[in-house]
This record gives sequence, structure tokens and C-alpha cells, in this order.
Amino acid sequence: MVDPPADVADRQPAPDQAEDAPARGGHERRVEIIEAVLLAVVAIATAWTGYQAARWDGENARAYGVSARIRAQANREWTLGGQQRLFDSTNFSAWLQARTEGKAALAALYARRFSPEYAVAFAAWLRAGGMSSPIAPPGPSFMPQYRNHGWGRAARLDRRASAVFTAGTEARHRSEEFVRTTVVFATVLFLVAVGQRFRMPGPRRGLTGVSLGLLCFALYLVATSPRAP
Repeated sequence: MVDPPADVADRQPAPDQAEDAPARGGHERRVEIIEAVLLAVVAIATAWTGYQAARWDGENARAYGVSARIRAQANREWTLGGQQRLFDSTNFSAWLQARTEGKAALAALYARRFSPEYAVAFAAWLRAGGMSSPIAPPGPSFMPQYRNHGWGRAARLDRRASAVFTAGTEARHRSEEFVRTTVVFATVLFLVAVGQRFRMPGPRRGLTGVSLGLLCFALYLVATSPRAP
């Protein structure tokens, strides 16, 4: 039998290398498939987290705008309530002067000009002794029956504005959480891209495994985070 030339014999793979080549090729194809799936999932999830972050930013801006509008309404009610109390206090001072001077008709005129809520407190003040009792409150506005409706509306509006502002702050935190999740997805993309540069199976598989773990963690964050309305 004639032996093959030396250069042909050198080019022939060793028996063990010939057997390992198909195995390595199969492992590489599986790793490439996993990397492709990772890239596809990350691309879709990144778009979703960016969308959610933008929606929560919109909710934040809307809530802050509504809170500012309600706060402006509350300020107007505070002002109107203060003006109403000033008007009633001025009438009460005039009533005191007319009463002291014995001008009953003029005092009755001033009493009729009281606002309804002040008139209730004025009647309670008179029943408590009014001018004749040393232990009576200084005036109707110090009575527990006095209710300034303007200030009451302002207080309710203030509470509502605070609640809406808190909701806006919470929306901002939600947006920041989705942005952080987007950073995790970007890290997965980076690791997959670095792993594809390696031709040695060990480092490439290791980076693919780390990328898969980070992807699962990021998907868990997405699944447990509230959606924007």
C-alpha cells in the first residue's frame, strides 16, 4: 500500500479532533440561538420600559399641573374667607359702638349685615353673655360655632392638592424605576455583545449565563412594577 504524501497527512484532522468538531459546532449553535433570543427579548422589553417611563413622566407632569391649579383655587378661597371675616369683624365693631351709644336701630342694621355663618356665632355669643359676661369670648369669631365657609373650602382644596401632588411624586418614582430597569436591559445587551467577541466557548457561555440571569431579574422588575394608567 502506498502511503499518502506528508503534507496531505498533516492536513487530515486527528481522530479525537474530528469527533470534537461536530460537538463544538452544536454547542456554538445553541449559544448563538440563546444569544439571539436574549437580544430579541431585550429589544422588546427595553421598548416597553421606555414607554412606561414616558407614560409615568406624563402622569407626573399632569399631577403637578392639577395640584398647582387646585392650590391656586385654595389660595383664592383663603383670600375670600379672610375678606369675609374682615367684613364681619368690621360690622361687629360698628355694632359694638352703636350698642354702646344706645343706637338700637343702627345696631340692628349692622347685625343684619353679618354673613350667615357669622350670624350663627353672633347669636351663640349673645347667649353666652356677650357684652355683659366677663367670661364670654371676645367676639363671635372666637366662638366654636363660627365656621368660615371660605376657609373650610380652602382647607379641603389644600388637602386635595397635597394628595394629587403626592400622586405626582409617586409617578416620578415609578418612572425612575423603569429607567433603572432599562439600564439593566442595556447591561444585558452589552454582555451579549462582548460574549460574541469570544471564540473560546467557556467565556462566551459564562457571559451568556450572566446575561440570562440579569434578563430574568429585569423581567421580574417589569412584571412587579405597576403599569401607567
